[in-house]
Amino acid sequence: MQRATSLERRIDAAAHRLLRDAPANGIRAFLVEFAVFVLKQAWACIFGAALLVVIVVARLWYPDDVALARNDALTIAAVLIQVAMLVFRLESGRELWVILLFHVTGTVMELFKTDVGSWAYAADGILRIGGVPLFSGFMYAAVGSYMVRVYRLFDLGFTRYPRRWLTALVALAIYANFFAHHYWWDARWVLLIAVLVLWLPTVMHARVWRRTLRIPLLLAFAGVAVFIYFAENIGTLAGAWAYPDQADGWQPVSPSKLVSWFLLMIISVVLVTWVYPPKAPAQVRAGT
Repeated sequence: MQRATSLERRIDAAAHRLLRDAPANGIRAFLVEFAVFVLKQAWACIFGAALLVVIVVARLWYPDDVALARNDALTIAAVLIQVAMLVFRLESGRELWVILLFHVTGTVMELFKTDVGSWAYAADGILRIGGVPLFSGFMYAAVGSYMVRVYRLFDLGFTRYPRRWLTALVALAIYANFFAHHYWWDARWVLLIAVLVLWLPTVMHARVWRRTLRIPLLLAFAGVAVFIYFAENIGTLAGAWAYPDQADGWQPVSPSKLVSWFLLMIISVVLVTWVYPPKAPAQVRAGT
C-alpha cells in the first residue's frame, strides 16, 4: 500500500493475515473482494461520514435554547474531527495541506454563492464569515479527504492520463465559471465537453486486494458526484443549509446539481494530482 499512514499499514497487515487463506476464484473470492472494496470506500469516506452524522445529530437533538449556537457547535465538531484524523494517523501532514486548500477554495465559493442567493445558512452563531458559518468549509475538506485517501487506499494508477497543465487550465476555467455565470454566459456545457475530451481515454486502475479494477475515469467521477448529491440531500434535509426552492419546506435537491458536482470533482481531482502525481499502474506497483 503506497503512502499509507502508520495505522493503515497495521490494518492492512492484519487484513492480509486474515485473508491469506481466502479463495482466489469463485463466488467466495468475489464476495471477499467486494467486501474489501466496500470497507476501503467506507474508510476513505470517514471524514465526510463523521461530519454528516454530526449534522444530522445536531438537527435531531441539539437544543434550541443553549448559549452555543448550533452552527458554532458544528464548526467546533468539524475541527475536532479534523484533529482526530491527524492524531489517530488517519491522514498525513502532507495530505492536510491539500485538504486545507479544499477548505479555502470552498469557503471562497461559499462567500460568493451565499451573497448572490444561490443558497443560505441559518443566521446564528459567531463562528462565521459574513453569512457563511465556518463549518461549511469542512464539507469541501471532506471531499478532499476522500480524494486523497481513496488514491492511496486503492493504489490508484492511470493509463492515458492527460497532461496536468491542461487539466489545471480546465479546472481553473470550471472554478471561474462557478462565479462568472451569474454575470455572463454559463459555459458549463462547453467545460463539460472539454472534460470529456481530456479524460475520456483515461482508465483508472484500482487495487482492491488480489484483483485490480479497471474503470473509465469519467465513470468514477460520475459515481462520486452521485454520492455527493445524496449527501447534499441529507444535509439540506437536516437544515445545514437551504436552496431558494427549499425556503417554504424541504424538497429534494435539483438533479441539475449533479452537473455542478461532476464539474467540482474535476477541480478536486486536479488539486489532488499536485500532491499525488498520476502514475501508470506499473509505476505504482513498483513504488516509484
